[in-house]
Amino acid sequence: MAERKDREELLKEIVDIELRMFLSVQTAIPSACQEQPETLKLMRKGGFHVLSNETLESYLTDVKEALEEDRNLMELKYARIDNLIPCLNSNPVIDKIVEVEARWIKELSEKYPLTFKGRAEYSAGVYLRSELETYSNETLDLYFKDISRAVEEGRNLTEERYTFIFQQTGYDSIEDVERERKQA
Repeated sequence: MAERKDREELLKEIVDIELRMFLSVQTAIPSACQEQPETLKLMRKGGFHVLSNETLESYLTDVKEALEEDRNLMELKYARIDNLIPCLNSNPVIDKIVEVEARWIKELSEKYPLTFKGRAEYSAGVYLRSELETYSNETLDLYFKDISRAVEEGRNLTEERYTFIFQQTGYDSIEDVERERKQA
């Protein structure tokens, strides 16, 4: 049980730091997540909860170092999404991660078209790549190790992420969300 608590603490600390960074990003129009920080916290926790403790610890080091250096990783990520700044990290492992994550989101969009319509290219392409560029090389290598292990085990971490997120919002599964959207 102590390991689980440590994991929950890791997730909470990462998400709390990211939320502080995110809320300080100056935008012309506040995003929905800035106006609903609990949504951001859920999405970020859902994204990270499938990663190993080793990867989470490395990323926690990344965000803490960024704070110490007065670098806002959220601001950098969104500046990259909007192509306002040059590439932050050209580590080739980013392409490998994006390739696997793109395949996973494509599988989900084919399996659950009403739930994941239009998310595949953006989610795994621009958004994920921009985020990964803010990670240290150590964190990128550990992240790739996590997804490589998942591939070997026949798991889809994107499906696991969304299952977690939907379960936190009252659904039993992605199938329940898809079924509800079919009935709407």
